[in-house]
Amino acid sequence: MRWRDGRRSDNIEDQRGQGMPGGGSGGFGFPGGGGGGGLRRAGLGGFGLVVVVVVALFFGVDPSQILQQITEPGGYTQDASSTSSTGTPSTADADLRDFVSVVLADTEDTWTEQFKQMNLTYRDPKLVLFNGGVQSACGFAETATGPFYCPGDQKVYLDLDFFQELSDRFKAPGDFAQAYVIAHEVGHHVQTLLGIMDKVDTLRGKLNKADANGLSVMVELQADCFAGVWANHANQERQILEAGDADEGLAAAAAVGDDRLQREGQGYVVPETFTHGTSAQRTRWFKQGLQSGLIKDCDTFSAKQL
Repeated sequence: MRWRDGRRSDNIEDQRGQGMPGGGSGGFGFPGGGGGGGLRRAGLGGFGLVVVVVVALFFGVDPSQILQQITEPGGYTQDASSTSSTGTPSTADADLRDFVSVVLADTEDTWTEQFKQMNLTYRDPKLVLFNGGVQSACGFAETATGPFYCPGDQKVYLDLDFFQELSDRFKAPGDFAQAYVIAHEVGHHVQTLLGIMDKVDTLRGKLNKADANGLSVMVELQADCFAGVWANHANQERQILEAGDADEGLAAAAAVGDDRLQREGQGYVVPETFTHGTSAQRTRWFKQGLQSGLIKDCDTFSAKQL
């Protein structure tokens, strides 16, 4: 992916070193809609265990898997290579932060223009870098939650160590795979600004669990499609894609399909519990946005077939 000559965003908030590894409030939930969050609520003081929120965020992972990861000794450790012996960010870490800043700036440029064409104004989201844990307007989240978007403060939250997990655990390496993750979360911001998430959250309260999960799938697939729309326009305007980049993005989308994660985690799938879509669905909608570049082609809610 060609990114080094790109503009850097001013909307990065680096909160690394301020987290609370392995601790925190012990609960995290979304009182509103967005990022797939708000689409799943559970108890514990009106919030919900962080592991429950995970399935409503980027991963679509079986909550029991993440619970085990958090509670087992050594379930999560900070990547020692991310900092130098002096405690300052390593060269590789600084380079990755730079990459994130460029991708975020590119989404800002793309969506500003797309909103202008709709006679709307795009408001840039902030992207918060954290490790260990972070406090957002949606509650406290630990690193194991993965990347997420909070509509309450209109910020994307990201632990850079996730990109290593994306490569190692999910077998989806590459810089464009990483860019897809950021663009997906920004896609939830686009949904928030367009009023989609407010409507979805209102509707979800009237549905049974299975139908509500189905609605969550539509939300996530649309965010995948919006990520593709970004990539389409970014490539047209700034020629960011290199050979193999599209395959990297598609591999990342497939890696986090509900069916694949459930099969790997528990050996079988339970379709009615899907909250993000199958690998085939996620790749299809990302590819649709990538090929068409049209927001109107991302209407997962009216699609005859997901």
